[in-house]
Amino acid sequence: MTLHRSKANENAMKKKINTRSAKQTDLRREDDFSKLKNGVRGKYLAGYQAGTNLVLLSPEVMEFFGDEQSVNAALRSLIRVSKRSRRN
Repeated sequence: MTLHRSKANENAMKKKINTRSAKQTDLRREDDFSKLKNGVRGKYLAGYQAGTNLVLLSPEVMEFFGDEQSVNAALRSLIRVSKRSRRN
């Protein structure tokens, strides 16, 4: 004896996939922001800025340096050279 499952029964336990984009699901009309208390805009901004330094390299400079470690090494040696030249 063979059992045949219906198509609907096979899909009953599968999780639904959320097809909405993150932009659509972030904010909703029913969100009530007046209930949020003690919220401070930019609360973590200073800490974030203190720990983050981004520099955009020109394409010809990036061709010379393969990764961030080589850029940092070159800049550190340039700093050492400039400190020595200031002493003299």
